[in-house]
Amino acid sequence: MKLYYAQTMNPRKACAVAKYLNSPVEYIYVNLPKGEHLSPEYLAENPNGKVPLLVDGDMHLWESTAIMAYLAVKAGSDLWPNAPEAQVEVLRWLSWDLAHFSRHGGSLYFEHHVKPAFGLGEPNTAAVEEASKFWRRFAKVLDTHLAGRSYLVGEKLSIADFGVGVLLPWAKESHLPVDDFPHIVRWHERLMAIPAWRDPFPAPASIAA
Repeated sequence: MKLYYAQTMNPRKACAVAKYLNSPVEYIYVNLPKGEHLSPEYLAENPNGKVPLLVDGDMHLWESTAIMAYLAVKAGSDLWPNAPEAQVEVLRWLSWDLAHFSRHGGSLYFEHHVKPAFGLGEPNTAAVEEASKFWRRFAKVLDTHLAGRSYLVGEKLSIADFGVGVLLPWAKESHLPVDDFPHIVRWHERLMAIPAWRDPFPAPASIAA
């Protein structure tokens, strides 16, 4: 298997799961500032021109949540639960995250972290204000859910945790007010104790974006 990645938010999910599972993947770094994701060669592999991408034989799988699930199923790991009810819960939180939590957090990540890294100008004040408002709204939902819980679904780590928590390592750079949500902080401290979450990328930090 080949896992194409960059040191950005969505590839972080796939790399963390692959490292956690010790998946037999060959990591291939895609240099986004140099436009390698838009090269004809890469677009032939993934017409979206995005990372991550997992290639396993004839299968070309994009979208980080699908890649996480595939790696877990292939490894026989309970990061993807066996019980159908728990599987639905994992899907619920991953869907919620993409529609709400990381959607708005991703806007803050882009405005405060990606723009400076790629020389794209100053943060858009209106975009930051709107994203901050909605991120706080949905952070409260997550914080309430995590009260008294170790993980998002049941009492076991799952790909839902890797997905929903993806931006928290960049909380400072993204100006995410996580300290206002103590249960999120506690949950993420638990995730940071996992080496694969704390340091998911195989390449040197010097190429991080």
